[in-house]
Amino acid sequence: MIRYALRCECGHSFESWFQSSATYESQRKRRLVTCPACDSAKVEKAIMAPRLAAKDKTSEPEVKASETSTPTLMMAPQERELAAKLRELREHVEKNAENVGRKFPNEARKIHYGDSEHRAIYGQATAEEAHSLLEEGVEVMPLPLLPGERN
Repeated sequence: MIRYALRCECGHSFESWFQSSATYESQRKRRLVTCPACDSAKVEKAIMAPRLAAKDKTSEPEVKASETSTPTLMMAPQERELAAKLRELREHVEKNAENVGRKFPNEARKIHYGDSEHRAIYGQATAEEAHSLLEEGVEVMPLPLLPGERN
């Protein structure tokens, strides 16, 4: 991961994290990197001072694990809207379907082949299990995993 100090055409400064410099360039060209203050997509990297390792351990204060910050994701307005819709979809499924947990692949097959009553279910499956279900013609799809959430 790489952190960039960014500045929009209006002069607003902000920071954002990217998987790589190529990821940043790709997102910037597609106008996905936007200023959180004014939503401008005309964004450029600002000058950043390099972070150098200290030779003397006393020159930087030691940070305890309890003092570290939680990773955060800065999203553009359209990304926040998409995340809200995905969260809404996930909540709908959880409210209206039965959670069968790790039994999902077996239950999905039983329903598909008529060995169990037809009903909406969700649960857990490995990528290999989901691929195998799809190859058999069992209609499955992953539930979206949003930042800060875990299945």
